[in-house]
Amino acid sequence: MSYKSILVHVDQSRHAAQRIRIAAELARAQQAHLIGSAVSGISSFITIEGAAYVAAQMDGFRDRALAALENFDKIANSVGVPSCEKRFVDDDAEGGLALQARYADLVVVSQADLDDADDSFLTDLPEYVMLNSPRPVLIIPSAGEFKQVGKNALVAWDGSMESTRAITAALPLLRQADNVTVVIFNSDKRLGTHGEQPGADIALYLARHGVTVEVAQEQTPLDIGNALLSLAADKGSDLLVMGGYGHTRFREVLLGGVTLTILKTMTLPVLMAH
Repeated sequence: MSYKSILVHVDQSRHAAQRIRIAAELARAQQAHLIGSAVSGISSFITIEGAAYVAAQMDGFRDRALAALENFDKIANSVGVPSCEKRFVDDDAEGGLALQARYADLVVVSQADLDDADDSFLTDLPEYVMLNSPRPVLIIPSAGEFKQVGKNALVAWDGSMESTRAITAALPLLRQADNVTVVIFNSDKRLGTHGEQPGADIALYLARHGVTVEVAQEQTPLDIGNALLSLAADKGSDLLVMGGYGHTRFREVLLGGVTLTILKTMTLPVLMAH
């Protein structure tokens, strides 16, 4: 199992270059096809009343998207991606990426950054794509430089379906990692979820897929989101794999506490699956 197609969000934000580089390096390592997707930012469900305004602005939106795609092309070529394509989509970023994600193995986006003018209208992009597509989403923090992703991975395991899906979706990365730690927090509080040796079953599953695993059982009084980030810092992890919890009602996103904490305060790239 490997990723055959990786989709990356392309725009003109200050985080775009790092996001594209990471996606390109993953595509090269996986020998995957890389798709750079730039969107106009105009919803496909726009009202008739707004059509005249949109028509007047459309050339500007398209020019920005095409300029962003040229930058994507330069970065992908410099990294040496074996196969890539540029894609312009007339849609808002959330809906356009969620739709395209159905035909990719992995989606790469950035954490929302309210201080970046180009990101200011994408406050729920990572969670929306994660909750509205069947594919895993790799989210790159808006702060920090990440020279590599996935060599020292931390996997959050709580026995849930979301956590199971995230681990399965991350297998291509975990197999290439130098170190993988599966962590279980406060296992005594989840009776019936874990066996006599919490983490042993998922470690065996990963071992059968060629992943060498260390299991860590942790007790913490902290909320689990902050405990995960603290442990990741202690271990020098460069990737966190975890389930994404929540549900959607139309465009409103309702998230679980751990998911919300990680999305707002992440300090390392996070692969989430719902």
